[in-house]
Amino acid sequence: MHTKTPPTPSPSTNPAAAATPRAASGVVVVGLQWGDEGKGKIVDLLADGHDAVVRYNGGANAGHSVVIAGERFALHLIPSGILHAGKPAVIGNGVVIDPDWLARELDTLHARGINTSGLVISDRAHIVMPWHKAEDELRERWLSQGSLEPIGTTKRGIGPCYADKALRGSAIRMGDLLRPEVLAERLPSICKLKSAMLGAVAIGDSVSTSFDPEAMGELCGRWRGRFEPYIRDTSAMLLGLVDARRPILFEGANATLLDVDHGTYPYVTSSSCASQGAATGAGVPMSAITGVLGIMKAYSTRVGGGPLPTELLGTPADRAIGDAIRQRGREFGTTTGRPRRVGWLDLVAVRYSARLNGCTGLAVMLLDVLGGEPVLRACTGYKLGGKQIDHLPPDASVLAKCVPVYTEVPGFGDITAARALADLPAPARAYLDLIEKHVGVPVRHVSVGPDRAQTITV
Repeated sequence: MHTKTPPTPSPSTNPAAAATPRAASGVVVVGLQWGDEGKGKIVDLLADGHDAVVRYNGGANAGHSVVIAGERFALHLIPSGILHAGKPAVIGNGVVIDPDWLARELDTLHARGINTSGLVISDRAHIVMPWHKAEDELRERWLSQGSLEPIGTTKRGIGPCYADKALRGSAIRMGDLLRPEVLAERLPSICKLKSAMLGAVAIGDSVSTSFDPEAMGELCGRWRGRFEPYIRDTSAMLLGLVDARRPILFEGANATLLDVDHGTYPYVTSSSCASQGAATGAGVPMSAITGVLGIMKAYSTRVGGGPLPTELLGTPADRAIGDAIRQRGREFGTTTGRPRRVGWLDLVAVRYSARLNGCTGLAVMLLDVLGGEPVLRACTGYKLGGKQIDHLPPDASVLAKCVPVYTEVPGFGDITAARALADLPAPARAYLDLIEKHVGVPVRHVSVGPDRAQTITV
């Protein structure tokens, strides 16, 4: 099943058609907080109305969960649209790929009866090699031993792979797997370089810093045998859809506040997570995007280092609320299993992200997790240096000094059976009204439970 060639829309060969301005035809699904907002569920919900689903950034450090009829699927590299049989699920050029992880993910889906024939992999997507993982581990160790703080990466090699992409000379792309003679020429020099560099900063014996070109060549050969049927020029494929004015869904990984340019730097990921990264990461023009759907939790979470202004850490009562939300929301990393840090909803941060992305709609996720809390708090401003501000400073060192200013609203009970906005109790609707008013973007979807069916479309 996994060797079947995926369907490929043909690009237009009509010169007149090529000269016609491309019509906007795509929607970007983007996270507005620090990740784990529930993007996978919304992508799955919207996939039927689009001709392709494209993952445009990140790597196996991301984790998207989808629950269908009580059955949970955890996806890391493969777009959530894969759960719609035969629909092109494209891993774009902006993604960095760990082939071993991707192979395990495919095997797991096959074992559960999922048809993955729609998978398509960009020949321009860069490969996470063993030296990238070693470097990630060593960098985090060095930072933890010095005066700097570790970033809190997943140690999947994502950052070093993106760094090699920018450095160019030592990078390897998926398309290179199809040219073993070229790899045979390049691998000896790359392995020598990486062994020397990482050997110089090695700490202890637990991280291998010696890379044999023959072994790396055999590894690339195994990857070629597994993924050759899927690898192609995905930009040409998607431009064919754009020319035909067919709808495309762009799936963002991580989230805006982790964006390498616009997030809470330096505690960010290494890719362009915001909506602006969709065109570059998929290989389509900006005019191919009609709208941006911002995905947000009804509260805040974060994994790893960096400021979380509304984090529930103060009093024992605060910590108890945070622990309760963590358990009800299953706030443990899809990729790492790490417990997520939990805080009240930060509307200053969400408004910043919504404006930056140009959001045309919001999806409020995990609203049901707040059910049972007698009083809810939402941050609607910060105090910084004795002054109140209404904007998020994206520099982590400045944001860490911000003190949240809260608005309190009544809580609500169990809402998991709601299927329309009218089914929600008045306090839950008031909470959504507060979000719309402060963010300035209408709510289009509300999630009241993990299952695909537990979603209200407004």
